[in-house]
Amino acid sequence: MPKRHGRWLLVLLHGKGAGPSQFLSRPLFDTLAALGARAPDVLLLDGGDASYWHDRADGAWGSMVLREAIPAGVRRTHAVRIGLGGISMGGYGALLLGSRNRAYCAVGVQSPALWLSAGETAPGAFDGAQDYERNDVFRLPPPRPLWIDLGASDPFRDATLTYARRAHVHAHVWPGGHDTAFWDAHTPQFLRFFMRACA
Repeated sequence: MPKRHGRWLLVLLHGKGAGPSQFLSRPLFDTLAALGARAPDVLLLDGGDASYWHDRADGAWGSMVLREAIPAGVRRTHAVRIGLGGISMGGYGALLLGSRNRAYCAVGVQSPALWLSAGETAPGAFDGAQDYERNDVFRLPPPRPLWIDLGASDPFRDATLTYARRAHVHAHVWPGGHDTAFWDAHTPQFLRFFMRACA
């Protein structure tokens, strides 16, 4: 394979009730340091408390990522490749935005917040059934290459494994739940997936 040149940018979308600081963990810093010159520039975005990273009544959250934040990050870093990742709510957002824009070198999600129908969704995740239908990741072509991981006791396990089967992607299921301890424990594998695909 020819040697790749140029910087790459990793865009990370946080989970519900969190914020960009969700990603500022020792495992993230240690793994980036270990990657050395191949490490990405990292862009952490603020999606509010429960935007679920899609355009809806209270804001054009998805358009903000695609049309404003990422282009601004590319201008600042001169990145030539972009990876897109997320946790929980941000995992859903990464699947959605990664399906609608095929320009990413990779998409990776941890414990994505997925539901198989509008009636199963959490309060506030969507504006209603029509909003869910417009943004149903199960109806969109999955992004590629794609990483999915989740805890064995994650409440979104059934929906996530259904998505993975339909996408013909292996979902990495390890012991744990839907929490910081799980995400931190698997940050190194998550970032190294992006490194293999994008660096």
